[in-house]
Amino acid sequence: MSLTELGDVLQRLPQPNDPNLLVGINTADDAGVYKLTDEIALIQTVDFFTPIVDDPYTYGQIAAANSLSDVYAMGGKPLTAMNIVGFHHKYFSNDVLVEILTGGFDKAKEAGAVIVGGHTIMDEELKYGLSVTGIVHPDKIVTNAGAKPGDKLVLTKPLGTGIISTALKSGKNLGDLMERAIKVMTTLNKTASEVMQEIGVNACTDITGFGLLGHGYEMAAGSRVGFKIWASRVPIFEEAIQLIKEGYVPGGTSNNRFYLSDKVLLPDSLDWERSTLLFDAQTSGGLLISVPNEKADRLIRELQRRNVETAVIIGEVVADHPGKIEVID
Repeated sequence: MSLTELGDVLQRLPQPNDPNLLVGINTADDAGVYKLTDEIALIQTVDFFTPIVDDPYTYGQIAAANSLSDVYAMGGKPLTAMNIVGFHHKYFSNDVLVEILTGGFDKAKEAGAVIVGGHTIMDEELKYGLSVTGIVHPDKIVTNAGAKPGDKLVLTKPLGTGIISTALKSGKNLGDLMERAIKVMTTLNKTASEVMQEIGVNACTDITGFGLLGHGYEMAAGSRVGFKIWASRVPIFEEAIQLIKEGYVPGGTSNNRFYLSDKVLLPDSLDWERSTLLFDAQTSGGLLISVPNEKADRLIRELQRRNVETAVIIGEVVADHPGKIEVID
């Protein structure tokens, strides 16, 4: 579902009215947050998708890492998770399902979360993901609606996994590129989340299906500010440029470009391939963090010291053009 379609649906739904609901659907944030006590707030999220790699264990790991990411984007700690599965024995053996669930189990364990159960339906199109519950202190929630003019924007993972996965599905021989992309997609945003909580930041979101510009737009709109993004500084898989030239562009990426056409200002000098990467629908992407200018360099140094090696400042928050993103070549 596109940003526009989802926004239309959400606007037509009744809005919950509960003083303990600290983060709901009104700002299109990554997860819901409900206050339990003065010290504990509950984070709840759910995500699942069809396979993007051939190996079932790796698919399980990527899907789990992607689901857990919403809790990390809120600055929280995942505690429990439940499997969500669409599976049909007509197409796959039980061994395949065991591998998928084992991949999810191992990634949840790495996150410090416990798989406590789940739900399976018979579905001719394979699907897997997690419903995740986490916790955060009510005073330390990081939302996507707190970015302030003067902040710097930090991205923690490179773009291009949507392009790369599409090429793989089409039978393209990718060599070690796929392995490098898998490493990025299976890497938890745990360390990045912990560092941003230690440093203190104003806003955060994780980059998934709506791409950098889609999720960036949600943050800018929710915060009532504008963004400037320097395209040349955005980390990417360089090989994805050639794959785009060869036509390996997922439908979600093209839809993101279409639905964001009036929300993103692109310079004429920016080539089609690099702009496409900014719209690329990611799976288990990095965190986009809005950090006060005076803390930005310290955040980058600490992220890189703790092996979040591709973390880089890619832009800034401005008071101009609220709810829009200006891309600078």
